[in-house]
Amino acid sequence: MEPTPGDPVAWDGAINARRLAGDVYRMGRSERLTAAGWRAAAAAGVRTVVDLRNADERRRRPTDPVDEPSARTGITVLHRPTEDPSHPEFPLVGTPYLNHPRGYRDYLRLFPDLVAEAVRAVATAEGGVVVHCSAGRDRTGVLALLLLRLAGADAARVVAQDEAAARGINEWHRVSPVPHPVERHHGEDELARLLAGRRAALLELAAGFDAVAYLRAAGLTDRELSALRRRLSGPAGP
Repeated sequence: MEPTPGDPVAWDGAINARRLAGDVYRMGRSERLTAAGWRAAAAAGVRTVVDLRNADERRRRPTDPVDEPSARTGITVLHRPTEDPSHPEFPLVGTPYLNHPRGYRDYLRLFPDLVAEAVRAVATAEGGVVVHCSAGRDRTGVLALLLLRLAGADAARVVAQDEAAARGINEWHRVSPVPHPVERHHGEDELARLLAGRRAALLELAAGFDAVAYLRAAGLTDRELSALRRRLSGPAGP
């Protein structure tokens, strides 16, 4: 059965993977996918992966599954980092990294060109697209905000996507073979408080945010915006 927007997708090994809209998916770091996971993504129509991480994050870890490049045949991986951590104002987005929607406004202000290049990669990609950062939560969440608002989604749907992603990575912290150096698993009461803070920050941002105006100012053309709308409104699958 085709996943509805926001539903998790069962690609073996994938962290925090779910459908965003149309044939666009989101997830955490791609190195966690097994060979079977890559083949399942391909069977779902995925032909392009847009990796939002910085260059020094794009590496395999000892606990990652064995890499089988042949499993990725037919899938193009594009590196489109959305930030410059050396920017003097980077601490405004979060410490030690973007980790909450309250930092999204400054993130969008500081890195419009980089964010636009990532969105353009989604617009011009062949086949279905997976967008991912490390956790699949906040950098991916910035793109999710732009794409969902461009697709006409209301604030409630944006918040629902964010909550699903935050819950997804929280569950990964519960079972991860290696503790995260900064984050940890939260029990339901603590997680509920964290989600309430994320929800409030997202609603405040979304209330006055014009994704079309932002993307046009960052250089996307009307043709690219139209291509994005078609992609985001279409069905999932090959």
